[in-house]
Amino acid sequence: MGNPLAFLLTGGQVYDSVPAMELFQAIEIAGSRILGDKAYGSEDFRKWLITKQASFVIPPKANCLRPWKVDWHLYKEHHLVECFFNKLKYFRRVATRYNKLAKSFLTFIYAASIFKLTQ
Repeated sequence: MGNPLAFLLTGGQVYDSVPAMELFQAIEIAGSRILGDKAYGSEDFRKWLITKQASFVIPPKANCLRPWKVDWHLYKEHHLVECFFNKLKYFRRVATRYNKLAKSFLTFIYAASIFKLTQ
């Protein structure tokens, strides 16, 4: 339904699929379909999902040499996650990153998420 299961805060220079593997370690994903945008389409991440017995719905990048098939009808559901991030940005403190410490920023993300989920 687009609601978060877990959060992981990283630096801006970290490639998206690297922390995704760490985040999915804590969640049982066998038999699941993982929806992601093009940033998660790396070969390492896709192979890792297959070893975890999960399927993926991730579109290939435009410059991909060996593109794979994508269920575009199912991929449309990823907008739920994007809508959640949009709801978080209603909090100016999150959108402008007022908190300088990662710990306090992540704490406010948790609080804002709880607030948005209860509305």
